[in-house]
Amino acid sequence: MKTPILFKNLSSFLSVLFLAVFLMTAIRCSPPPPEPPVDDSYKKKLITHEEARVLFDEYSATNNKVLMESRNGNPDSRWYWFSIEEMEGYIKYVKQNAQEKNLKDVGIRIYMGKYPTNHPANKMAKPEYAGYQTVFLMPTAKKSLDSTNSMEKRRGVITDENEDVKEIQPMNMTNLAPPPNALVNTMN
Repeated sequence: MKTPILFKNLSSFLSVLFLAVFLMTAIRCSPPPPEPPVDDSYKKKLITHEEARVLFDEYSATNNKVLMESRNGNPDSRWYWFSIEEMEGYIKYVKQNAQEKNLKDVGIRIYMGKYPTNHPANKMAKPEYAGYQTVFLMPTAKKSLDSTNSMEKRRGVITDENEDVKEIQPMNMTNLAPPPNALVNTMN
């Protein structure tokens, strides 16, 4: 009976087998690369619930009062909601696109808006949001010198250091609380 080639030198075979098992184990057991640390500068911007209440009450007594008058006493939306998953996904989308475009100091500006009463239903989270104010998120990046208008350049004044990035899509389709679904004078 002929001995197979691999078994002629048993110690070579065992060495190769041991090396293969070791490499497979080492490759499978190596931890994934660490994620970059999350910037904690947001911590300086946290406010208490009491401070939030002051902001809400001030808005209610001033801006919302004017809105209600212009809406013949009917209140407008008071809060807007995105899920954490939507926000994380959108932030990832903005970061990836900004990196591809080599943009610096990327951020997200929150704009106020209002759905026209004849706004397409598929462009709102719910059709009953027509006629109510909303918010939408707009990617921004550091303003390039060539985009600054000539008057600002001559005076050496830049009124806003970031500008909207038109090559990356804004996000809306938020849930909002139009009355009567939301208590107008309270925060949850």
